[in-house]
Amino acid sequence: MRYRRQETIITAMWDRIFSDTAAVRGGRADLATVPAHVPPIDLSTTYPLPAVAAGGDSYENLATGGALVGGDSPVYQRLWNPTVARFEEALAGLEDCPEAVAFASGMAALTAVLLACVQEGRPHVVAVRPLYGGSDHLLASGLLGTRVTWAAADGVAAALRPDTGLVLVETPANPDLRLCDLDRVRAQAGGVPLLVDNTFATPVLQRPARHGADLVLHSATKFIGGHGDALGGVVACDAQWAGALRRVRAVTGALVHPLAAYLLHRGLQTLHVRVRAAQETAQEVASWLTTHPRVSAVHYPGLSTGDPDGLVGRQMSGPGAVLAFEVAGGLAEAAAVAGRCKVITHAVSLGGVDTLIQHPASLTHRPVSGDAAPAPGLLRLSVGLEDPADIWSDLARALDSPRRA
Repeated sequence: MRYRRQETIITAMWDRIFSDTAAVRGGRADLATVPAHVPPIDLSTTYPLPAVAAGGDSYENLATGGALVGGDSPVYQRLWNPTVARFEEALAGLEDCPEAVAFASGMAALTAVLLACVQEGRPHVVAVRPLYGGSDHLLASGLLGTRVTWAAADGVAAALRPDTGLVLVETPANPDLRLCDLDRVRAQAGGVPLLVDNTFATPVLQRPARHGADLVLHSATKFIGGHGDALGGVVACDAQWAGALRRVRAVTGALVHPLAAYLLHRGLQTLHVRVRAAQETAQEVASWLTTHPRVSAVHYPGLSTGDPDGLVGRQMSGPGAVLAFEVAGGLAEAAAVAGRCKVITHAVSLGGVDTLIQHPASLTHRPVSGDAAPAPGLLRLSVGLEDPADIWSDLARALDSPRRA
């Protein structure tokens, strides 16, 4: 099996690219001085001010995108929170970026990036499809004052304009797991900032900043949190971008809640273990699905058909824990399969400890139309940590059972 033959190479890349120790220890360097073993949760919505003038200076600094300085007052939770800052520090380290800015959701994070581009007078975005349906919808709507040109991965350079403020790609892409060569896109983008949605790969499997990405976005609700109980988004970037994003966050009130930030930070401690374990099962499930007579196509980077450019082992250290497959018979048959699953939960989202299945064309990618719309028979599977045999048997039962009217 192709993926198995690369196992030694991939294991070595994990050692080079991702630090398990950093995942466990990130954002915790000062705990001995607190003192505490577990990071504290600060739920304060407001903070005491030392004096009127000092409080005003702190407010001005934080509201315009500055970071908390020394012993200054945080003033108000919408401006800054220590629990959120711990999560940001840890995630920035994992993504090889100087800073990170956390938001109430992945869509809030993308919104902040787009608003920052508009503020700079560069509202044009070049985006490579496929993308997460919410991202696609936001760009297509023009709601934030942006204008989008959709481009193939090899057509980014031709799509650039003088007012282009951002090139946006997602790899592996949602929902069909298509891969994008980031080095090639970076070369085409020239001096235009490149944003990479790294939600599916996580920093365990891919570090976009090492391939020239200026911004690395996560829906932290997914693999980062990993348990389906905390909503959040985060952008890893340099100090200049961080200041611009904090300004948008402060003005729009998009700060992630401290309790959610605590849970997301905690999720980083087991991220590497969860991703690798789920990936191993996903590889087995994908291989099994290729043999099923009712499955017309399987989309997964761990299969040779899913990685034509050989990016697994070069750009990624593994194919990940999400796959997609097309059911022969189209929409009706796919809906029936999703509805018949018992062990696998029929629900949107991904990256949790339990396996989820959903129909993108009807749900997450419902606003996407035309050639960019997912195939009617496509189902997306986020593989969790259950026994692989239970996942296989549940899918087999769902695929083999006759469809009810």
